Amino acid sequence: MSKPLEGRHVAVLLGGLSSERDVSLVSGAACATALENLGARVTRVDAGRDLAQVLTALKPDVCFNALHGEWGEDGCVQGVLETLAIPYTHSGVLASALAMDKAKSKAVLAAAGVAVPGGGLFNRFEAAERHVMAPPYVVKPNAEGSSVGVFLVFDGANRPPQELVAPTWTYGEEVMIEPYIAGLELAVAVQAGKALTVTEIVPSTGFYDYDAKYAEGGSQHVVPARMPADDFDRALRLAELAHAALGCRGVTRSDFRYDPVKRLLVLLEVNTQPGMTPTSLVPEQAAHLGTSFDQLVLWIVEDAYARDIAGGKAD
Repeated sequence: MSKPLEGRHVAVLLGGLSSERDVSLVSGAACATALENLGARVTRVDAGRDLAQVLTALKPDVCFNALHGEWGEDGCVQGVLETLAIPYTHSGVLASALAMDKAKSKAVLAAAGVAVPGGGLFNRFEAAERHVMAPPYVVKPNAEGSSVGVFLVFDGANRPPQELVAPTWTYGEEVMIEPYIAGLELAVAVQAGKALTVTEIVPSTGFYDYDAKYAEGGSQHVVPARMPADDFDRALRLAELAHAALGCRGVTRSDFRYDPVKRLLVLLEVNTQPGMTPTSLVPEQAAHLGTSFDQLVLWIVEDAYARDIAGGKAD
């Protein structure tokens, strides 16, 4: 019996140049294995500055974009793939760039009726010199993912995080500062414009930082989330609205904060290249609804093919 992707050559883009390189390597390896299970001829491509030359020589039928963070998730690699006329997975140039920029995406989401945190962009030196808003608040890079470079400033803090002005800071001159919202961390996957379910994330450290996301035992995922039905449904609808407002395609993941006392539900960001290991949030939600990891990867690739056949553009 033939396999679904038999005879197809898929280049899996992984690794890359961002601070999320290690996460991308894990996502890409898992997706490459799934694609081989599905019968594809897979080439693993560690995406560097020579990506255009590498892909021109390889001539793949489609690229599975498993990159995370800067350059791979912000529209740059998508632009390379558009120029080369190679079908690729996930969102296109504009949606990728927009979703990666927290300030700009918040403006679009708010205009579409999605509740987002307050706050705004500040120069990192100003943010390190004084409290630009009353604690508690959150400081984060404007264009990073995986909670890289994120700090919580709680009530009673004498000064802002001094890491913002350290020589090792590499996350840009402006930082996003938002009020801290007490409560639960939630995630909603959207596939083909339809929300899957809501995951409640319980970090072992009390904060869903990089280690809580990726270290063994760093967090517990509760699927479906333990919350009132109407708020659960509201999270689904807001994730769908955000996916559409940013012009996303394929699979995305929306991250929320939820205060069950105030019934406040706020969308933090939309991830256009969500983690893709068998234990990542999106595959976990798909599995909860009966879709295996291999089936999810197959759908993502077929979605890219379908847009190419239909002559669909990036955004």
